[in-house]
Amino acid sequence: MHKIKRYANRKLYDATDKKYITLDQISKLIKSGEEITVVDNKTGKDLTAATVSQIFARDKKGKTDDVASGIVVQLLRKGPGTLVDYGKKYVSLWDRALTMADEEIDKLVDRLVREKELTKSEGSKFKREISGRADELRNWIGEKIDERINEVLNIMNLATKEQAVDLTAKIEALTKKVNKLEKSLAKKG
Repeated sequence: MHKIKRYANRKLYDATDKKYITLDQISKLIKSGEEITVVDNKTGKDLTAATVSQIFARDKKGKTDDVASGIVVQLLRKGPGTLVDYGKKYVSLWDRALTMADEEIDKLVDRLVREKELTKSEGSKFKREISGRADELRNWIGEKIDERINEVLNIMNLATKEQAVDLTAKIEALTKKVNKLEKSLAKKG
């Protein structure tokens, strides 16, 4: 764990390695899997999220070009759980818009049938086609949001829920083995 102090003059000092450090060097530490904490030297306030956001916004390599960095920086400041909430809200917004569009299409088709510009069967067929297209669009939007969230999570190098559950199970199994070994050693000693 690297504890990095940020001074009033914006200089960064890695208290772990006892040397000044740049944002680029912090970025390399993060990408190599090192854990960091950035604190204000005077107040002790945690500046890790703001610093990581700053690094992320500056980074123009690889996949970050594909992501609207302004939005991602705001999401990073609020924490990784916000990303999922944002995705859900975005899907919900599109779903409501498509539902409203479905209702308007129903009204239009009903009017066209009443005015005898379409037969009932033509109107029903038209509604089914439009509804199918809306469902395809809903699925496509959901997939794109999932892809984007996964890209951002990969960039942020965060573990997935499945990885965390798997790691927890492995830790529990190792703990049991260690306890068993300790008991075995205690009996011999």
